[in-house]
Amino acid sequence: MRGFLILDFGSQYTQVIARRLRDLGFYSEIVSYKIEIDQIKVKNPFGIILSGGPMSVYEAGAPLRDTKQLEKISPILGICYGFQLIVSQNGGVVQSSQHREYGKKIVHWKKPLRGLKKEQSVWMSHGDVATKIPDRFTVLAETDHHPAVIQDQNVLGLQFHPEVFHTEQGEELFLEFAQMCKAEKNWNATQMSQQIHQFVKDQVKADEKVLCALSGGVDSTVVAALLHKILKPGQLQCIFVDTGLLRDQEADEVMKAYKTLNLPVIKADAKDLFLNALKNISDPEKKRKLIGQLFIETFDNEVKKLNQKFHWLAQGTLYPDVIESVSLHGTSVTIKSHHNVGGLPEKMNLKVLEPVRYLFKDEVRSLGQTLGIPESFIQRHPFPGPGLAIRILGEIDLNKIQTLQKADRIYIDFLKEKNLYHKIWQAFCVLLPVQTVGVQGDSRTYDNALVLRAVTSRDGMTADWYEFEMSDLKEVSSRITNQVKGINRVVYDVTSKPPATIEWE
Repeated sequence: MRGFLILDFGSQYTQVIARRLRDLGFYSEIVSYKIEIDQIKVKNPFGIILSGGPMSVYEAGAPLRDTKQLEKISPILGICYGFQLIVSQNGGVVQSSQHREYGKKIVHWKKPLRGLKKEQSVWMSHGDVATKIPDRFTVLAETDHHPAVIQDQNVLGLQFHPEVFHTEQGEELFLEFAQMCKAEKNWNATQMSQQIHQFVKDQVKADEKVLCALSGGVDSTVVAALLHKILKPGQLQCIFVDTGLLRDQEADEVMKAYKTLNLPVIKADAKDLFLNALKNISDPEKKRKLIGQLFIETFDNEVKKLNQKFHWLAQGTLYPDVIESVSLHGTSVTIKSHHNVGGLPEKMNLKVLEPVRYLFKDEVRSLGQTLGIPESFIQRHPFPGPGLAIRILGEIDLNKIQTLQKADRIYIDFLKEKNLYHKIWQAFCVLLPVQTVGVQGDSRTYDNALVLRAVTSRDGMTADWYEFEMSDLKEVSSRITNQVKGINRVVYDVTSKPPATIEWE
């Protein structure tokens, strides 16, 4: 599909650029800045966007790209590092500055683009600045110290980040660039469905069978429902592995949902297997890897019972997972392992089918709605593959699991009761390996501390903590400490992402 091509120079906001464009109705794709020029020509993009990045254009080893060569293919938008790259490669000068610009800044427009304010609040994050603008460019806007927007006939450069939420009228800037490119809107839920339908048809032959591992989450459920609709009866087989690490009563609830969708699904009860294996394991990475290994073993055993020949393994891989698997200069630093069914394709000699690998989370939800998946299921908060194992810090046992399940149920029910659930991207409880002194029923207690977490986000790539009314925090804390034995202290996490991640492990 034709769209915008985003060359990634290592910015933490690159994915947000793609999301903004898709929100505006334009297909967008992220690739490494190293992509071959012939590949770009084949894609025939409406426009090429150069992302920000952590390095300096004059620094040894900096990621460089011939922007003049790119101009011959389509219009270019340079953001932050991309802006500086355009300046430096066209005879301008970029240097480190004493007047560094971070966070909220005001841009003063000399020649405002259509629909923009003369004074615009933007988000900046740069220590280098353009001290000399190439002659071919016009400076359209500047801050109190430096040029902020430059333009030539086929090139637009922004020293700030229009993609982030904090920049006023960021969408208008992307629309201005889209108009420069004469781009046509071509991205919505219907378009997504048609493209994926054709992709599956092209990949899976009529006589081939597909396995789908169901976790109980939105992504794998949408993939299963999609394949069930596209493939012929008998081609698809789903397996749901109950690890015992789901939320309260969740295993039964998801099985009911699967039956409503008429999915061909087998439930594998592996609660005891996972619980026994996780005894005395406290390291979060060891937990994740062990759960992944056990999942593979359980899934493989269930498949052997079927005694059938399968050709494909369907996974609910999303676009952020695809992007994060490849870094700017090689293997990315692992913040935490992603729990998926890695290892199964090789072990079982299967090809991998990833129908939603180019979609973001909310796009998957939109697709799920078109497939008739109940709204109550589609709009559930994200839940990690390893489940409650990474929300119980330290060692795991059945008592801790049940304690956390009870607390989490009270918390989520409270949010729904107060009509807050859908205002929050993700909410959950974390059981700490910390015991604190308390007084309950006139007796001294020495029980666990519980953390409440609630964040707002659009896609989980960045997030801010939700600002509850103090009366709500007081009420939910009281409910939990009164109703859940083993918890005598409740605290609330007020950390954004970054610097923290959403989950604690």
